[in-house]
Amino acid sequence: MAFDVVMPQMGESITEATILKWHRQVGETIGKDETLYEISTDKVDAEIPAPVQGVVLEIRVPANATVAVGTVVARIGAAGEQPTDGPAAPALQPATPTAAADQTAKPAESAGEPLEERLRTRSSPLVRRMAQEHGVDLANLRGTGLMGRVTKQDMENHLTAAPAPGPAASPAAPPAPVPAPARPPSPTFAPGERVKVEPMSRMRRLISENMVASKHISPHVYTVFEVDMSRVARLRAKHRAYFEQAYGAKLTFLPFVLMAAAKALRAFPIVNASVDGDNIVYKLDINLGMAVALDWGLIVPVIRNADQLNLAGLALAVGDLAARARSKQLKPEEVQEGTFTITNPGVFGETFAMPVINQPQVAILGMGAVKKRPVVVTGADGEDALAIREVMFTALSFDHRLVDGATADQFMAAIKKEMETSDFGLA
Repeated sequence: MAFDVVMPQMGESITEATILKWHRQVGETIGKDETLYEISTDKVDAEIPAPVQGVVLEIRVPANATVAVGTVVARIGAAGEQPTDGPAAPALQPATPTAAADQTAKPAESAGEPLEERLRTRSSPLVRRMAQEHGVDLANLRGTGLMGRVTKQDMENHLTAAPAPGPAASPAAPPAPVPAPARPPSPTFAPGERVKVEPMSRMRRLISENMVASKHISPHVYTVFEVDMSRVARLRAKHRAYFEQAYGAKLTFLPFVLMAAAKALRAFPIVNASVDGDNIVYKLDINLGMAVALDWGLIVPVIRNADQLNLAGLALAVGDLAARARSKQLKPEEVQEGTFTITNPGVFGETFAMPVINQPQVAILGMGAVKKRPVVVTGADGEDALAIREVMFTALSFDHRLVDGATADQFMAAIKKEMETSDFGLA
């Protein structure tokens, strides 16, 4: 009997997903747990294994189509078996070059609507249906999902707390002025110019929207510190072979920075906070996001309760999350609820970077390359001399709504001191 392959639920708030690629075609055999297809959601990309062994009898949803969770996308059975009849799976929205925005976009977006409001109202079909049934304007809710998206839990909390509407109608507000029409964007290439045009991937579109929104939401300010990494470099050289043998983990510079950042965040909780209207939300857990560069984009898996891990635990977490991010094996919850992010473009040789804040966080740390540089050192006798040191320039991008310059510099000074004086439990 043919087995129905259904679109899996990749998280409580995820109601639909886009099929990126089929790894098997009709008539080809596949083993149980071998990758059958790849999907993309608002949270994560993933490879989906075949639930049974057999022959692919039918593919009901083409690549680049978006369908609801639970939709039958394919059938697997025995060789020569005919697929059962049934209606084709309805695609909610094909991910084609003509798709102007993410499939969760509000259907009647106004071109003049602020970007922050548009992103906030881009919630799942379930949430939009709940909002319609209860007469709730999503633009008036502050969501806890990605980029402020309103989740099912947000809606339930709002409906539970909202008072029953009173009988009296409020006086009509004066009509709002009609905004001037937006100026059409300039063409990006001229007629006859030699170009190659291809559609953005779903992940690329989400990254694009999130980065623009972050610059729109947060007033970014930057501070750059020079950190002497010579002590860390010596510790790393001394213990890296042991780490690989004992834990099967590479001891890079990143776990040291994660450990120092977690300690500094405990000392400066405002850097581990978020803005909620006129309120400050202090996050009691320290969940560190680590940006992972992929061939097809960027993703930020999260190390939860990072302040409770030692250096070995952090090194193991870094290796595991990075490997599973590159093989599309992350779970949706592993890219959610980060409170502070660290990105390490220094692995590519960069001196330093000033990254864009990962909303709704209020700061992000960018690591530069660790390089030998001549520096001035002062000896015990007070005399200055030139010496060669392992140096890293590291930058903090922070949201000036919550974090003042003095606080940002004190936070960075705490990280610098930890990197230059701590033994990180290895002595």
